[in-house]
Amino acid sequence: MDNLCLHSNELEMCLGNNEIKSRAVVKYSAAPPPTTYALLQEKTDLKLPPANWLRESPQLGPAGSTVLGSSSKSKPFSSFGMAYDFIDSIGDDVDVVSDSENIKKLLKIPYSKSHVSMAVHRVGRTLLLDELDIQELFMRSSQTGDWTWLKEFYQRLIDQKWQRKKKSKEHWYQKAILSKFLYYSINGDGAAEPVPDSDNTDEGCGAEEFGPSWPAPFTSTASDSEESAAHKEEGVPMDSKYALGQVASKEQNLTTLFNEGENSQGLRNDFVRNILWTFEDIHMLVGSNMPIFGGGRYPAVSLRLRDNNKPINILTGIDYWLDNLMCNVPELVMCFHVNGIVQKYEMIKTEDIPDLENSTFSTRVVKDIAQNILSFLKSNCTKEGHTYWLFKASGSDIVKLYDLTTLCEEAAEEKCQNPFTLPVAVLLYKVASNMMLKKSQNRKHYGTIRTLLLNCVKLLDQDRHPQIIASAHYMLAELFQLDEPPEEGAGGESLRAGGSEDSYSDEDDEEDPEDLPEDSDENGSFSTTLDSQDDSKAVAIIKSVGELSVPEKYKSTHQIRPIYAFPVSQDKEERCRHVLSYVLKGLKAVDGSIKKESDLPAADPNTPIPLKYEDGTPNKYLNLSDRKHPTRSGMIPGSWQHRMKLQLFFKASKAYYVLSDAATNLLKYGRALRYIKLALQCHDAYCSVSSTLHSRVLLFHSQCLSLCGDIQLMLAQNASNRAAYLEEYSYQTREDQEVLHSLHRESSCQAFNMASDLATDPEYQLFVSSKCYEAAYELLTSGVVKEHGPEQLAQVLKRLGNIRNEIGVFYMNQAAAMQTEKEVKKSVSIAEQEIWKKSFSCFEKGMKDFEAIEDSTNTSLLLCNTGRLMRICAQAHCATSADLSRGEFSPEESLYYNKAIDYYLRAMRSLATRGNHPAVWDSVNWELSTTYFTLATLLQDYAPLSRKAQEQIEREVTEAMLKSLKYCDLQTESARQPLYQYRAATIHHRLASMYHSCFRNQVGDEHLRKQHRSLAELHYSKAVLLFLSLKDAPCELLRTLLERVAFAEFTMAGQSSSGAKLKTLTGALDVLTDTRHAFLLIHKELLEDYTETDCPELTRHLDSGADGTTSSGLNTIEVMKLIGVFEPSFSFLLLQLVKLMTAMKRKLSNKDEELLKTYKNVYSKILRAEKTAPLLSRIELFLDLLQQLTPKTGSGDLGASS
Repeated sequence: MDNLCLHSNELEMCLGNNEIKSRAVVKYSAAPPPTTYALLQEKTDLKLPPANWLRESPQLGPAGSTVLGSSSKSKPFSSFGMAYDFIDSIGDDVDVVSDSENIKKLLKIPYSKSHVSMAVHRVGRTLLLDELDIQELFMRSSQTGDWTWLKEFYQRLIDQKWQRKKKSKEHWYQKAILSKFLYYSINGDGAAEPVPDSDNTDEGCGAEEFGPSWPAPFTSTASDSEESAAHKEEGVPMDSKYALGQVASKEQNLTTLFNEGENSQGLRNDFVRNILWTFEDIHMLVGSNMPIFGGGRYPAVSLRLRDNNKPINILTGIDYWLDNLMCNVPELVMCFHVNGIVQKYEMIKTEDIPDLENSTFSTRVVKDIAQNILSFLKSNCTKEGHTYWLFKASGSDIVKLYDLTTLCEEAAEEKCQNPFTLPVAVLLYKVASNMMLKKSQNRKHYGTIRTLLLNCVKLLDQDRHPQIIASAHYMLAELFQLDEPPEEGAGGESLRAGGSEDSYSDEDDEEDPEDLPEDSDENGSFSTTLDSQDDSKAVAIIKSVGELSVPEKYKSTHQIRPIYAFPVSQDKEERCRHVLSYVLKGLKAVDGSIKKESDLPAADPNTPIPLKYEDGTPNKYLNLSDRKHPTRSGMIPGSWQHRMKLQLFFKASKAYYVLSDAATNLLKYGRALRYIKLALQCHDAYCSVSSTLHSRVLLFHSQCLSLCGDIQLMLAQNASNRAAYLEEYSYQTREDQEVLHSLHRESSCQAFNMASDLATDPEYQLFVSSKCYEAAYELLTSGVVKEHGPEQLAQVLKRLGNIRNEIGVFYMNQAAAMQTEKEVKKSVSIAEQEIWKKSFSCFEKGMKDFEAIEDSTNTSLLLCNTGRLMRICAQAHCATSADLSRGEFSPEESLYYNKAIDYYLRAMRSLATRGNHPAVWDSVNWELSTTYFTLATLLQDYAPLSRKAQEQIEREVTEAMLKSLKYCDLQTESARQPLYQYRAATIHHRLASMYHSCFRNQVGDEHLRKQHRSLAELHYSKAVLLFLSLKDAPCELLRTLLERVAFAEFTMAGQSSSGAKLKTLTGALDVLTDTRHAFLLIHKELLEDYTETDCPELTRHLDSGADGTTSSGLNTIEVMKLIGVFEPSFSFLLLQLVKLMTAMKRKLSNKDEELLKTYKNVYSKILRAEKTAPLLSRIELFLDLLQQLTPKTGSGDLGASS
């Protein structure tokens, strides 16, 4: 609006004894500050025009530009012009938007016999009221053919032969002198110069004003002028602007709605001032053109001209009073005249107007009328987007409300246009659009926005208004938040609570339209002949205008501030499907609006065709941003279709991304890949029509590529379910097919096929996954996006490190498999070496990725995997001959095992302490211990004696074994604790065996022999303790004890004195007695196996050793071998003891005699034992004999030694 002048005048006053509350705030004013009115001299002749008459005057505004003075005629759609300008107030804050003349006409209904005809529209909580000049409408319809159905209905409703009444000559005379009076009042000096042909001017002006004022049809050609910029938002990104002006097109006949030229369609806000008027509890946005002057006792007064011979009636009094209330004018100046000759002035306070002589009225009654009419309209005008017609015939007491939209739909004729349809739809759209822009508070209004948009779309024809429809559907899609979980408390929203799409109230109409009396017949030209059929057409009826004066006669059944339910589902897939359905409708609207080649006019043979050619300088790098040629579908870059498609494509891509993510979480990887493929195809189409890519688009694209990489990785890891994934991948909904069809209008959508195709080779899938992550990384490190996605970059680097680890592990497993397939290992093949290089390269790259984001845990895991690769390399260098026997421990094996140890130690240093990540620490710790143990075992079992001395090998074995023992975590309770215990026991056993061997083979150095003997004893005792604690290694315990007995026997052989020998033998027998624990465990396992198989031939089966292992895992062949060692050792010890004790010179004590007797008894039983007896029987015999020795020897110390 031009000459914008805002006022914040506020007035709250109690008028008279009635205490009516009225408050008015001027929201907009185009008039200058009030100037003092000119006091006309007595006897001034108002029939003579002043010199400035009918000239444009800011003081008078539209009121003085015609002979009408203060116009009593409202333009159709005037409320829409105001609504567009004050869109923030529409739908919630304001009850009524209308011209002040319409408000006055409604409040005077009980006092007036004149007819009332108004169009009523609902937008949320707000009602828009406009005058509906039904007779003028029919005059137009006779030329256009529109509204025939309404004309017929009206003729049944009113007298068959209705005629348009012409204004009387007196009417024009009164209007003319009022206009001249106003011009005199701003003239200043009161002088007047006669203007010739004033009568002709009067008539001409009158004819002009009362000519057809109904707007031209909305299908008329639009001019190139743009929407008024008075309320345009500044600085809002393209994606956030939903306002229609942001996607306007000259081809769509929409700019006529906002055209400020002559063909304004009546949608401009032409009022001098817009006022937010609160009358009691009713909030109204009113437009007024009443001239306001200065002077008198108050800063503002209104001027009125009255014929001194005619008293002021109640209608005029209410008119004056309401005008002053609405415009915040505290005083009225009345100028009286007789036949156009000024007589006198009189000043009246606004609060005194209801008490004027001959026009006394109750302000409380006017208040009741206002509240009743508002309640009546709000209760019955419930359907948003519908045009309601409030009608009272002249002279009638009955007021009827019709739903013209419903009547129009029932009409049989095709051409039943409603001129209000487009303005209402645009207003619904603008209100929703305005609410969407309020990002901070729009969540609670989502239900309202959805209802507004759905009703907007219902009103419009897609072929005629694709722009609004596409934009509305995009906004509907935007209501569903895809990148955050739905708030459970958002206005009690649920799918089941979803409100009606076209109504804000589910309650029935308050009024019963049946059995209503006919209209009274007081005026012949408007007498009604309404029958019951026509009566039933009314939505609601006020039976008598007198009812409006009764306090609270009509109460609104509609909630004052309802909460409109918005269908939000907790199910992500359902939300995305809602989004895609709206996106698809939007795309269809855009596609339908793009002119096809066949729609273009044929070429004119007389018009030369311009040839496109290039000059000789080749332009290798074309700037896509400068292109203006149409896209594949024919869109012009920069057009509303172009911008809308970009937004719709991007929204569809987001929806498919969320669907893919949800499917991934459900382990439906085939479905997830299908959805991410559609998301990438949407992005491909977006790139095809966009000259530049915004950073947020690139950020989102990197997310899509990352998710695609995740899915391909999962598919590679779950190759066993490939058939199910293929079935999921191949399925496609009809909606998806239609979206894809729309995408193909702009692009072939082939750019990301490699990334999103379902392959059958896991190695290729891993490769594709890594390529997806690499592409995402490149996007995030490019200049445009670099500053926007640091968190996302860290995630992508973590994924890159992970996929490189996966590929490294894949190749590592391949290398391990190649080793198992080789029967004879002579040398390492080139193929193996290539696979090692690939695996090692992937691990190295992965470590760099994790180090870049300081992820010590994953870095240590990759170091651990690299260590494992080194061990595989070491194993590959182990040469085996045709008889599967291997040679000495090679230098290459030693090299790779030591490299593995280095990587494991680096992994430990990367973690620093166990507390940083206990699981990874324990894993690395175990692998390190295992590597040391394997190295030591291979050195010990396949000693490289050809290149190293025995002593050096023993030192290296000892060092490696002790380091392995160092990393055996025996204290921490975990699943690996028994394994650590077994390994520690094995290490002690192996060390004991090695020192045992050194002790046997060492000659000469007695000190060294003694040292080896003590070390052997120490490690044997520790090994026995650990094997005993395991309870599940009886063979290992038995072997260790037997070796320890053999060690004692060898020691005895070197002794000369009988006493020393006896002591050594007694200690050896004590150790042998400890084998009872091992035999008990073996006996228990054999019995369990017997119970499970329930086989009477079990003992024979076990004895034969057919498969060597029982069902419980006991190796019976090994047990038989150990028994073969145990029996002779047992016999030998007993025999030597009997011999020594018998040969002793001193007399034996009673205890020794008893002991000797026991030894002889046990020895005789061992000798008589059947060697071919079943295994179970033999073990039971050993247990019995050992039990006899246990109490005799009293050896309770399991670790007793000589």
